[in-house]
Amino acid sequence: MSLQNSTNPEPLFDFLNEQKIPYQRMDHDPVYTVEESKKLNLGLEGGATKNLFLRDKKGKRHFLFCVEQSKQVDLKKVPALVESSNLSFASPERLMKHLGILPGSVSLLALINDSDGQVEVLIDQDLWEEENILCHPLVNTSTLSLKREDLEHYINKTGHEFQLVQVPCQLPN
Repeated sequence: MSLQNSTNPEPLFDFLNEQKIPYQRMDHDPVYTVEESKKLNLGLEGGATKNLFLRDKKGKRHFLFCVEQSKQVDLKKVPALVESSNLSFASPERLMKHLGILPGSVSLLALINDSDGQVEVLIDQDLWEEENILCHPLVNTSTLSLKREDLEHYINKTGHEFQLVQVPCQLPN
């Protein structure tokens, strides 16, 4: 299923309801950074996420890398996890092309827009140990809390698989 690169979250909510995937929803002011999201007091249970949309050097492979928001990811060590050349952040144009969303709205729920299965998914092992995980529903003005097993069901329904990884972190300066 693809929402045709739609940033409108309503069809996503319809899909979640059709699949009987429960969620808690809180709407809020737009957030673009982890720092801004930390200031929100949503009252939702779950692991807060930081989502990185990356590409390999040749632009042939794209990765959605979902980690616990407080981790400082060492991007120089991530390529070893995916057996790829050096990785960099993908452009907003690639983000729209592959996940159909704008910067600031990156989350696992955007996989619904990747109907061709071009995006490889990596999830932080520590984040995956949380009972609930927080995700943006294609927009950065709302946050959903989903149980881990419901999120796994969702990912599978979008035609994706994911790899659990131990995130290589940078040491504090």
